[in-house]
Amino acid sequence: MNMIVDFSRIGEKTTGVERISIELFNGTYLDCSTLEEVRAKDVPSMIFVQWVILPWKAFVQQNSLIMCPGFPPSIALSLLGHRRVIPYIHDMFLLNRPEDLNIRAKFYMRPSFWFALRYLRSFLVNSEYTASALRQKIRKDAEVIMLRPAVRNIFHLSPEHAFSNRPINEILKLVSLGTIEPRKDYLAAARVRRALAARLQCKVELHIVGRNGWGTDSEALSRESDVFLHGYKSGEEIRILLEKADVFLATSKDEGLGLPLLEVQHGGLAVVAANIPPFREVLGAAGKFIDTADADSAANIIATMVEAPRWREHEAKKALANVARWNAIAIQDRDYFRSWLKSRVV
Repeated sequence: MNMIVDFSRIGEKTTGVERISIELFNGTYLDCSTLEEVRAKDVPSMIFVQWVILPWKAFVQQNSLIMCPGFPPSIALSLLGHRRVIPYIHDMFLLNRPEDLNIRAKFYMRPSFWFALRYLRSFLVNSEYTASALRQKIRKDAEVIMLRPAVRNIFHLSPEHAFSNRPINEILKLVSLGTIEPRKDYLAAARVRRALAARLQCKVELHIVGRNGWGTDSEALSRESDVFLHGYKSGEEIRILLEKADVFLATSKDEGLGLPLLEVQHGGLAVVAANIPPFREVLGAAGKFIDTADADSAANIIATMVEAPRWREHEAKKALANVARWNAIAIQDRDYFRSWLKSRVV
C-alpha cells in the first residue's frame, strides 16, 4: 500500500499539532515502507499543494492512501480521493467554535473541513472526546479510528526536582504553554494568579510560553502584574522554565486533546486544569480540576494542594503513572491502525 502524507503546513517552527503530525505519520511509526511526504516552502505553495498537487496525485495514483494530518483536505482532494483520503482530526473547532476562528480558518479551512466530514468515509482522531464530537457530524457509514499519540519526553524533563519536596520559597511559579488566543483563556489564568496570591499571601507568578495568536488577550496580559509573556521558546528554554515551575496551569475553554498536560508530567510537575472533558480524559486522576470562571474557588484548590505535606512527591507519582497509562493506550491504537492499513484494499 502506497501512502501520501500532506505535510504542506509543516514549518520551521512547529506547533504541537505539527509535531504530532510528524511523529505519527512517518514510515517507521506506521510500519509503511512506501510513504511519500508532500511539503511546501511558503503559504502560496501550500495552497497550490493542497488544491492542485495532492488532487493530481490522488487522480494518477489510484492505489495510494492520502493522509491529511494537518489542514483539512481541500474540497478538490476530497472529491478526487474520496475513500482514499483520511484526515486526522485534532479537534472540531472549525465547526463548533466559529467565534474563536481567525480569518484564515473561517474562510480557507472551514469550508474544506465541512465538505470532508460529509463526503469522506474514514477519519483518524486523537481522543475519545474528539471522536464523540466527530460522529455527530459525519456520515453514518463513516469509520472513526482512534490514533492517540504517545507522549515523549520532548523537553527532557527529570522528575528528581519534583521528589525533592523543596519548600515554596518567596515565589510560587505557575507555567502555561500554548498560543495566546481567546480559546486558551489566559485572562482566566491571570485572575486565578491574583486570587492565589491573595489566598497564600505570597508572590505568585504566571509564565506563559506561546506565540501571539489572534485577538487582544496578549495586550491585556501585558498589563497584568506578575504575568510574563515569553513568546515562542525552544525546547531547552521551555525545559528550564518548567523545572523552575511549581504548577502547570491549563485554562483552555476547549481542546481536542491537551497534549502539553501529559508532556509536562514527564517531569512530575503538578497539573491544574480547567474542568473540561478532554482534560479529564488525558489526566484521569492525575490532576486538579478547576472552574476557571471562579478564580477564588480555583485558588483555594491550588492552595490546598501546595499546602499539603509532601505534595510535590504525591503529585509527581500520579503524573508519572498517568504518562505510562496514556502511552500504553497509544501503543494499542498504533498497533490497531497498522493492522487496519495492512488489511486496507484500495
